[in-house]
Amino acid sequence: MEKLTALCKRRGFVFPSSEIYGGINACWDYGPMGVRLKSNIKTAWMNSMTLDRDDVEPLDAAVLMHPRVWEASGHLTEFTDPLVDCKHCKARFRADEMDIDPTDPEAPCPRCGTKGSFTEPRRFNLMFKTFMGPVEDASHVIYLRPETAQGIYLNYENVRVTSRRKLPFGIAQIGKAFRNEITPGNFIFRTREFEQMEMQFFIRPGEEGRWFDYWRDERMRWYQWMGVRNERLRFHEHAEHELAHYAQRAVDIEYEFGFGTDPWHELEGIHDRGTFDLGRHQEYSGKKLEYFDEATKERFIPRIIETSAGVDRTLLTILVDAYREEEIKGEKRVFLGLHPRIAPIKVAVFPLVKKDGMPEIARRITAELRPHFPVFYDMGGSIGRRYARQDEVGTPFCVTVDGQTNEDQTVTIRFRDTLEQERCALDRLRERLGELITAD
Repeated sequence: MEKLTALCKRRGFVFPSSEIYGGINACWDYGPMGVRLKSNIKTAWMNSMTLDRDDVEPLDAAVLMHPRVWEASGHLTEFTDPLVDCKHCKARFRADEMDIDPTDPEAPCPRCGTKGSFTEPRRFNLMFKTFMGPVEDASHVIYLRPETAQGIYLNYENVRVTSRRKLPFGIAQIGKAFRNEITPGNFIFRTREFEQMEMQFFIRPGEEGRWFDYWRDERMRWYQWMGVRNERLRFHEHAEHELAHYAQRAVDIEYEFGFGTDPWHELEGIHDRGTFDLGRHQEYSGKKLEYFDEATKERFIPRIIETSAGVDRTLLTILVDAYREEEIKGEKRVFLGLHPRIAPIKVAVFPLVKKDGMPEIARRITAELRPHFPVFYDMGGSIGRRYARQDEVGTPFCVTVDGQTNEDQTVTIRFRDTLEQERCALDRLRERLGELITAD
């Protein structure tokens, strides 16, 4: 993780937030490469949900919502973590994530080793609280949303009516969420400000088994399609005591990140939320959220199957999975083996040297390719250094203009993963690169 963090800063993926002021814990800024990769992930997710199928609609709900939303959802009472402090070193821990029982008088602090030094566990609500309007009192309290799902439930009826939807159908949303995490860390794995990709699928009661299994398998296939190695992915079915207050059933897609005592950590959750959410919002708002089936004349509250993933955690997964080190002729080579469909830059174009018209040809090629692919032009330093820079940002193909180009109008395409090269005619270059980028 330290190597990856260093690469991310060096190559413009992720920077520590407010770094010139010493930084702020668990907050990160995305640089040029990170923005591009993040955008590719979000586009791929939204396309898979709404463009590639005909039963899911997009939504973008507000971050700030009526405070009663969080009463109805249970967040004001249930969205808490058990917090303990070490009286000796002042370190803070989540009691439910410790390998020891903090109430045991012989339990040592993981930080300083002092035994029996923990405070009594206390519940800590993770929502950020602020005030709306000019007066800061209890009547003006409002919260930054800790998840995007509630905005979908509030707009269920709006989307259903305006899109003329019948069950089953889904609503997909990408947006910011905020959690005042007690123990954030492991780079961008757990942060206090993050983006979520959530889809809520509304179904008839009794169909939850079929649709739960469908979305569980569909979401696993998506990560494999994104290039994540299958052997580092697995399912984890929640036991009854692990279920959240709203869940009837839950399965996590886990990835083998490698940090912590258990190397496997949650990547995405698939949940059967039952009728909890729409039922609670109907109760608290007084607005009917029942579905009327014209064919059967039944009236009922739809059941919900949820898929919930973090953009930042997905990005970290893709970077961890793509990070490669290898030794070639005694020299270490570092590269990101990103799938071409999500790589921030698809093609880099180089003139071999700064003479003989090579820079002019390379710039013309760059201009011709730019409307079709994210492309980068570079003529600084040796060709080896330029290749190395592109390897570290995961660029799958490098095109080099060399002495032979003037002779036969061909260029070299260099493959990041294998280091193989092939000659390609200039008049077929765009077509050939398109084949390579879209190939499975």
